[in-house]
Amino acid sequence: MNIRKMRPAFSALMLVTLGISALAQSKGFDTANMDRAADACMDFFQYANGGWLKKTEIPASESRWGTFNILADRNNVILKEVLETASKRKSATGSNDQLIGDFYATCMDEAGIEKAGTDPIKPFLQKIDEVNSKEDLQRVIAWFHDNGIPAVFGFGAGPDLKDSNAVLINAGQGGISLPNRDYYTQTDAKSVETRGKFVEHMTNMFKLLGDDADKATADAAKVMEIQTRLANASLTPVERRNPDNNYNKITFDAAQKLTPNFSWSAYTSERGVPAIADVNMAPAKFFTEMNAMIGEVSIDDWKTYLRWMLVNSAAQGLPKAFADENFNFFGKYLSGAKERQPRWKQCVQATDGALGEALGMEYAARVFKPEAKARMNVLIDNLMAAMKDRINGLEWMSSETKSQAQNKLSTFKRKIGYPDVLRGYKGLEIKRDSYAANMIRSNKFQIKRNFEDLGKPRDKTRWGFSPPTVNASYNPLDNVITFPAGILQPPFFNFEADDAINYGAIGGVIGHEITHGFDDSGSRFDADGNLKMWWTSVDREKFEQRAACVVDQFNGYEVQPGLFINGKLTLGENIGDFAGLTVAYDAYMRSLQGKKKLGKIDGFTPEQRFFLGWAQVWAGKYTPEAERTQVKGNPHSLPRWRVNGPLSNMPQFAAAFGCKTGQTMVRTNACSIW
Repeated sequence: MNIRKMRPAFSALMLVTLGISALAQSKGFDTANMDRAADACMDFFQYANGGWLKKTEIPASESRWGTFNILADRNNVILKEVLETASKRKSATGSNDQLIGDFYATCMDEAGIEKAGTDPIKPFLQKIDEVNSKEDLQRVIAWFHDNGIPAVFGFGAGPDLKDSNAVLINAGQGGISLPNRDYYTQTDAKSVETRGKFVEHMTNMFKLLGDDADKATADAAKVMEIQTRLANASLTPVERRNPDNNYNKITFDAAQKLTPNFSWSAYTSERGVPAIADVNMAPAKFFTEMNAMIGEVSIDDWKTYLRWMLVNSAAQGLPKAFADENFNFFGKYLSGAKERQPRWKQCVQATDGALGEALGMEYAARVFKPEAKARMNVLIDNLMAAMKDRINGLEWMSSETKSQAQNKLSTFKRKIGYPDVLRGYKGLEIKRDSYAANMIRSNKFQIKRNFEDLGKPRDKTRWGFSPPTVNASYNPLDNVITFPAGILQPPFFNFEADDAINYGAIGGVIGHEITHGFDDSGSRFDADGNLKMWWTSVDREKFEQRAACVVDQFNGYEVQPGLFINGKLTLGENIGDFAGLTVAYDAYMRSLQGKKKLGKIDGFTPEQRFFLGWAQVWAGKYTPEAERTQVKGNPHSLPRWRVNGPLSNMPQFAAAFGCKTGQTMVRTNACSIW
């Protein structure tokens, strides 16, 4: 769901109940976080979280702060202890302990990083200096890609969207440094200012590389010109949400005809990519423009561009002056953080990124209990049953499409906690010599392993998350929902909370991921994970009309003066929240059948506690800069609207809190999909 991207149901329950009929105060829910002075029917987010909002400050090193960050912070402390212990032990070469311990130790060696200066990137700078022709340029682009340094376009092995069991070469848009295309193309005052600040930042980085002031200024302007051309040929964030726009499978020969100025055979040979018959090259317009640029942009300008892409990619492994300048733009200006995170936290995250399986399994062994997995399986079973009932009960969908939807639902798979099948890191060398060298070796290892998948059936047991990740997801190509160990803790999943709280919290998360399989994008993939229209044309039109209601609703939410949520960009996540919470509520109601009516806890009915469970999961604050960044490129709505948006469509919520027509939390033209 990326219940972040942030692009991470129970049914007839049978969560083990706590046997509570009435209590004055519960252990699993903190009423002090509420704002009783607020009207639940006017702003439920404020009502549920106002106390927390009032007493909580965003830490100086963060651009946002909420339940996700707090839980991730707790996980980081556990990971720090794992890494510090591993870094002090003498472990067998190639063991998980040795890999994570040595990687972390070199990251923490700030004195060593300062002493090395720019030595780690000098071989790359030398390669750039030696570029004298288009052929040289293409070889260096290939070399960059082999070392995990982005340049011009993306290229790697991945799934075939129309044959989910096959591995295909995917070539896609890339080569820019700002978050997405819109940052280069929009003409509002803030976008213009951001581009100016970005050029200033690049100028400063070129100065750190040794350029004089005039050359640095000219170099930054040239990079901006090249990246703007690449951006103009790219898809917008909204366009990228349409899977059709990301699929253009053509023969290798056709790809060469699309870009006569760029030799794909030379590029793949340089990278050691096995012979391939087909490639997914999307969007085609990007590669048409790239081809033109190869012919039109001078070699000297390309060399300037490559120097920028190198130093920007390597900044975190270079001396403090580079890392600080990188933070000043991306962390402070774009995101609103006031200071860099402590070094240990940066290194924990870097180790998780490079060696997530090795570190994550150590984490899972310490914190993840078998009973958590068992209880999650029960919850998922219950929400799946509730989703099945909702599909059957849809008045607007034909029996033909319902049959296909039920078939897809019945084939859902689940991943909980951590991988059952480990890939390991055989062949990866991590040493105590240099943090930058370890990052490069890790990148090369992962990239080489990626190409080894070509010609083999796709391994659908693989995880996209490391176990400590505080997130959840749905993958339409595998038709699988994933819940890492990192999120299966309070406030999402709380053994001390009653069923109503857990159904609203982790139940809403589960429902969100299940219903991603039936949102505007996920619904385009069939039960086998293939991009295929399984709807009747009439039913699809009805779905699109209902989805348009959600788009219009969220387009109307003003985050800052003149800054509105993008209803099309956030549509999939908004459907996931709305439909998922509806399914979770149904599952909770089913769980109460045949049981004694529960009384109030903390003064709230079970139905009210369900919605409070969901709302408090989304307690969060953002800097103004982070709000803007989220709205301009993230498919998730901001926390306030992830609560108020879906609930204002739900008559179940209005009934629970006695809300009336005319109040903000009761939409006159309520949306309804699943």
